[in-house]
Amino acid sequence: MTSPPIELLAPAGSLESFFAAVEAGADAVYCGLKEFSARAKAKNFTVSEMERLTTYAHRQGKKLYVPLNTLIKETELPKLVETLSALASMPVDALIIQDLGLWRLARQLFPELPLHASTQMVTHNAAGVKMLEQMGFSRAVLARELSIDEITAIRSQTSMEIEHFVHGALCYSISGQCLFSSYTSGNSGNRGRCGQPCRRRYTARGKTGFYFSTSDLNAIALVPRLAAAGVMSFKIEGRMKNAEYVSTVVSAYRKVLDAQPHARQQAIIEAETMLSEAFGRATTHGLLKGNAPAGIASPSTKGGIGRPLGVVEKVHGAAIVLTAADTIHVGDRLRIQPAASDRSGLAFTVQEMSIGQRPVKRAEAGSRVRIATPFKGVPLHADDQVYKVATGKTFTLSPEACARRLAAIPPPAAPVRIQASFRDGRLQLMAEACGCSLRETYDVEMEQAARSPLSQATLHGVFAKTSHDSLTLARLSAKNLPPVAIKPSRLNEIRRDLYAKLAAAVETRQAAVRHERLAQARAALLPPVPPLPAAAASLHVVISGPRDLELLSDPGVAQLIVPMTPELLTAVTRQKDPAAGWQNRIVWDVPAIIFEDEWQEFRSAVRHLRQSGFDAFRINNIGHFQLFKEDQSAELTAGPWLYALNSQAVLSLTELGSRRFTTSLEDDKDNIGELLARTLPIPAMVPVYGPIALVTSRIPLRGVRSGERLASDTGEDLLIDSASGLAVAYAGHDFSLTGRLQDVAKAGGTAFVIDLHHCGALSRQGRLALAAAKDDQPLAGTTLFNYQRGLM
Repeated sequence: MTSPPIELLAPAGSLESFFAAVEAGADAVYCGLKEFSARAKAKNFTVSEMERLTTYAHRQGKKLYVPLNTLIKETELPKLVETLSALASMPVDALIIQDLGLWRLARQLFPELPLHASTQMVTHNAAGVKMLEQMGFSRAVLARELSIDEITAIRSQTSMEIEHFVHGALCYSISGQCLFSSYTSGNSGNRGRCGQPCRRRYTARGKTGFYFSTSDLNAIALVPRLAAAGVMSFKIEGRMKNAEYVSTVVSAYRKVLDAQPHARQQAIIEAETMLSEAFGRATTHGLLKGNAPAGIASPSTKGGIGRPLGVVEKVHGAAIVLTAADTIHVGDRLRIQPAASDRSGLAFTVQEMSIGQRPVKRAEAGSRVRIATPFKGVPLHADDQVYKVATGKTFTLSPEACARRLAAIPPPAAPVRIQASFRDGRLQLMAEACGCSLRETYDVEMEQAARSPLSQATLHGVFAKTSHDSLTLARLSAKNLPPVAIKPSRLNEIRRDLYAKLAAAVETRQAAVRHERLAQARAALLPPVPPLPAAAASLHVVISGPRDLELLSDPGVAQLIVPMTPELLTAVTRQKDPAAGWQNRIVWDVPAIIFEDEWQEFRSAVRHLRQSGFDAFRINNIGHFQLFKEDQSAELTAGPWLYALNSQAVLSLTELGSRRFTTSLEDDKDNIGELLARTLPIPAMVPVYGPIALVTSRIPLRGVRSGERLASDTGEDLLIDSASGLAVAYAGHDFSLTGRLQDVAKAGGTAFVIDLHHCGALSRQGRLALAAAKDDQPLAGTTLFNYQRGLM
C-alpha cells in the first residue's frame, strides 16, 4: 500500500492567519468556531465565515479541518447538533474532536464528516490507534510525549493516518491530563479556556523559578526522520499566534518538505534561520529523540514569547523610554511585561516613537527611544521588560483587507446537469442538482440557420452563465436538435427562468434536508426525567498499598479500587480472605498512561487476573478497551480520565463496553445534575474525595524531588510525585464533597468514590476521609474544586 502524501497543516485563529497560511504553502488549515474550540481566546470564526473559508480552501486545492476538541456539557448538546449539521452541509474536510459524545453524534447522524482524534484523547500507544480505527476515525493526532522510535512502532501496527505536532508551544502536562487551569480558576483547558498557570513562577526549597514552563517545539531538523517514521501530517501549533508567525513558520517547513533529498540539509539550515525570526520562546526537540533534553523546561527561563528589547528606563504618562537591544520599526508589535509579577503583559502596535525630540519610523539597536503606548491610565513601571513579538513585515494584509477578501468568496456551488431536446417544435430542458430534478418546456421561435445552426456547444455557452453563485454548470447534453437558430435574447430568458426555478428548488430541498437531519439529531438527545427518590449510595475506595486490603472486612465499603502496581498485584492474588465472593469486591485500576514498551506487561497482568477469577477493571484511556477486545464478560468501569460530561458520552462508553462510568473530577454541580437527570443505560460513579492531579508529565521537574512541594505566589502548595516515572503535581488541598453527599444522592448519585491512593486508607487522613463520607460531614482543609463555582 502506498503512503499518503505528506501534509503541512497550519493553524488559523484569525482571518489574517488563515490567508497567511494558505499563501505560505500550507496543504491544510485548521480553524476553530467561536464555540467548542480548544482555543477559545483566539478570534475564531462564525459558521457562515467557516463556510466561505472552506470554499476558498477547496478552490485553492487545500483542505480545511475544524477542531471541535473540547468537552461538551449536557446543556450544550442541542447547540452542538446544530453546529454539526451546519458543518456537514459545507462540507469541511474533517472534525478534530475529543469528546466521546460528539464522536457518537457525528458517527451516527453525520457520517459524512471525517473524524480526527485530537491530541486531547491521549493517543500514546498502538492500542489507542487501533481503537480509534475501530471507532471509525480516519486520523490520530498522537500525544506530543512520544519519541520517534515509539511513533515508528505505533505506525507499524496500523494503516491509519498519523498526525504529529512539529512546531509551536508545548504543554508541560500530557494533553487531556491537565486540570491545572481548571483548578486555579474554573477555566478548563479541556474546554479551551486554559489560563496557563504552568507559565507562572513557583518556589521550591527557597528557589523561585518557572518549573512547568516549557520551551517551544521545533522539529524542523527531524522532518525527514518523522516522515520515515510514518507521520503524514506535520502540524504547527499556533491558533493564538499572529499572521506573521504563521507565515514564517509555514514557509520554513514548506522549504524543507519541498527540498530534494540532496538539498534537504541546506534547506534545514535556511529554515532554521527563518524560524529564528518567528518570535517564539527558546526551542527544543521535545521528547522526539527519546529522553527529555535539559532545555525542555528550565526553571531559570521565563516562558514569555518574543525577542527581548530591553527594560523600561522611564515612564512619561503613557510613553516608555528604553535603550533598544534590537531594531524597532513603527508597526512592530511589542509586549510590556511587569517586572514585579509573572502576570500577562500588555501588547500593542508601535504607532509613534522618537529619538530625542525627533519623530522616527525606525530606531536602531543601541538607540535610546521613546515609544508611545495606548495604555492611558494603566500603570507602567521602570524595570518592566519589553519584548518584540511581531514585525508586521512578513504578512501585510490588514484585517480589513482580509474581511473584504472573505466577503468576496462566493458560497460553494452545486453542480448542475442539463439535458436539452426538441419535441413538437418546443425546447425541453431537464435539469438536476443536489437531488432536485426539474423538467421545463419552452416555446421558441425558430429561424432557418444558414451557417451556424443550434448546437450543444451553443447551448452550453448560454447555460454556463448560471447567474446564481450557488449553481455551476457541470454538464450539458443535447439530442434531436434541429438545424435552426433561436434568438439569443430568448435563450437568455429561458436560462434565467430555468436557473431561478432550480435555485429555489435546491434551496427548499436543502433547507428541508437540514431541518429533518437536525430534528433527528435533536431527537437523539436524551430528555430529562423526573427525579427519583434518593437511594443509599455505596462507597468505593481507591487504595494505596497491601495494608489497605483490610477494608475488605469493612461492610460499609462496597468495593476496593486497586491500582495495578506490582506490589498490589502480588498481594491481592495471594489474598486468603475467608469471605465468599471477596474477588467481586476488587476493581483493578488500569493507569491512564501506558507507553508502548509497557503494554505487553499490562496485557499479561490482565490475562493473569482474569484467569485468577477477577472480573472488574477500571479503565482510563480509550486504548484500554483493547485489553479486553476478546473478553466481553469483563466488568469495565470507565474511569475519570475517560471524560463523561454529557449523556451522549455515557452512551458511547456503554456501546464501547463499559458497565459503569465516572463523572469528571472537574465537573460542577449543575452539569452533574443535568447529566444524572437523564435515563442513562449504566450507573454513575461519583468521585467525592481524593487528590487532584493537576498535571501529569513525562518531563522531569528540574531541581525538585518526589515528595517535595512547590509554592505559588498565591500561597497554594503543589505536591510533586515522581514515583511512577511520570511527574505528577497534586493540588495542595484534596477534593471533597463530604457534607454535600445528600445533594449528590438527590441528583442521582448512587455510588461514591473515595480516592485514598495518595495517603492510604489506614492513615489518619484516610480514616478521617472515610468517616466523613460515611457520616456525610465536611472535612476541613479540602476544596470543592469546581463543584460550586462552576466549570467554564
